Amino acid sequence: MPMIECVSLTQSYASGGRELTVLDAITFALEASSTTAIVGPSGSGKSTLLGLLAGLDRPKAGRVALDGVDLGPLDEDARARLRALKVGFVFQSFHLVPTLTALENVSVPLELLGRPARERARELLARVGLGERGHHYPAQLSGGEQQRVAVARAFAADPRVVFADEPTGNLDARTGASVIELIEEIHRERGTTLVLVTHDMDLANRADRVLRLRDGRLVGDEARG
Repeated sequence: MPMIECVSLTQSYASGGRELTVLDAITFALEASSTTAIVGPSGSGKSTLLGLLAGLDRPKAGRVALDGVDLGPLDEDARARLRALKVGFVFQSFHLVPTLTALENVSVPLELLGRPARERARELLARVGLGERGHHYPAQLSGGEQQRVAVARAFAADPRVVFADEPTGNLDARTGASVIELIEEIHRERGTTLVLVTHDMDLANRADRVLRLRDGRLVGDEARG
């Protein structure tokens, strides 16, 4: 059974009195523990697709299944619960809570599930090289450090899938490379399914598979071996 499956996935929005199609009948399946890069020009539908796969939005038509669960029949609360149990996120702009310390930010996914949080969060911060920075707030950390905290948070609850949307977009090349290596290392250690949106083809070519979007359509599906 695929970890992620989408069939005839279509998304559109009303714009200027007409319907604007953002995704047009996208179909593919992703195996567990794989790494997939979604690439394409700006406006091709990459982030929209990622949001639908994660259950952050509902498609106009088609279906998405995550770890065997069809997202279609689920209400908002059920989808949020599924994400809390099975999904981690890494965003371009970090999305850390500014009023929480690094340790508290990493603890959030565990606390939402009622799991012991602090010791696990400390272990993860040490794993990403920030064991001594747990008491610092996001504003006291560099961009690369903030993204490392975000990586630790994404893997905190041992998710089945991690979605990364332009995870190196706000970082310089050297810092971005170190963050990607970290994501890949933890992904391999834990057998997580990793799906990332990127405009960086060097990064995309490191994935097991590359999906290419153009004008809302899937125009390429390449295995990287």
